Parts: sequence; C-alpha cells; structure tokens
Amino acid sequence: MTRIKICGITNKKDALAAAGLGIDMLGFVFYEKSKRYVKPSVVCDIASDIPPAMGRVGIFVDEERESVLKTAIDGCLNMLQFHGDETPEYCASMRGEYKVIKAFRIKDRQSLKTINDYDVDYYLLDTYDKSEKGGTGTLFDWKIIQDFEFLKPVIISGGITPDNVGKAIRELAPYGVDVSTGVETSPGIKDHSLMKKFVENARKM
Repeated sequence: MTRIKICGITNKKDALAAAGLGIDMLGFVFYEKSKRYVKPSVVCDIASDIPPAMGRVGIFVDEERESVLKTAIDGCLNMLQFHGDETPEYCASMRGEYKVIKAFRIKDRQSLKTINDYDVDYYLLDTYDKSEKGGTGTLFDWKIIQDFEFLKPVIISGGITPDNVGKAIRELAPYGVDVSTGVETSPGIKDHSLMKKFVENARKM
C-alpha cells in the first residue's frame, strides 16, 4: 500500500484530523522563511496526541547539523527531511536514530544525476522552482523519472491533489505520496474534507 504523508502541518487540529485518517507521516516545516514554519514546541505537543508509530517528519533547509539534532529532540521527531543543498555525507551522518528523507527538486533529467549518491532511507521528488524550496503546488513532468532506476524508495510530491493522486500512484507506483498545498485553504491551514478525499483516492489504488 502506498504510504501517505501530509506536510506543512502547523496546528494540532489539523494534525489530529490527518492522523485520524490513518496516514503514515506528518510533515512539519522548520525552515523559518516558509509560510508553514512551526516551532518545535508546537510539534512536540502535537506528537503527544498522535500514534507513536506515525512518522513525525521535520523539514530542514541547509541547517547546521547541531541545530537539526536539537530541533529533532525539542520537536519529538522520528524522521528528518532535507530540502536544500545538503551533501550525501551530511545526510548519511543523520541516519541511525532517525529515518532520513532527501528531497530533490525536479526540473529535467539532469536533476536526477546525483540522486543515487545519497545513502538515505527515502528520496522525495518535488517540483523545481527558482524562488521556492518547496510547497509550490505545481507538478513536475513525470516523464522525466520514468525508466530511471532509483536505489531507494521514492515519495512523489509537488502539485499532488485529491484529483490527481490516483493517477500518480497508477503511473509511477511510488513508495509514497506527499501533499501540502493540495489540501489547504491557505498556507499551513488544512481543509479536512480535502485531506479525507486525498486519502480515500490514494487508498483506492
């Protein structure tokens, strides 16, 4: 079954609604320039009310290693996602206590050149945008990744919505799908009916 990650969670109400749908991972953004930035103390409070086995993913962008590890403790995280220009060595050094996701912004076939250099747990493929590190709400061309041999399980992100998640799963057969903008009323505020529809459509596959 395809795993489901709902990202950009900023409050307990949305987190509990998402968790109640039986998803696999919740994503919390610790990049202060993001419209979906959330404090570690808020995330740790949320963590106390969701199933312990659920992925609590912290999203970081080019953050110092020590800062990431402190936030991971303060935020009660069990997974780390790196969405910047982090090196393979940096990402590999984080594995062990935490599952690690490395995100790649897909523009063209060249975007895949170094992916398999990363010894992490999962690859997340998002849409390239020169002005945004993520949360663009736009699709990348899925043909770019067809027939490419990934060495790690792949999570598809970037413009995934309740209406196209089924197509994404059928065509790409990913390990997981990731949604943020596609189930929001505004940045960081989730529409619970859209989350429910997203999960239902993903689970049909």
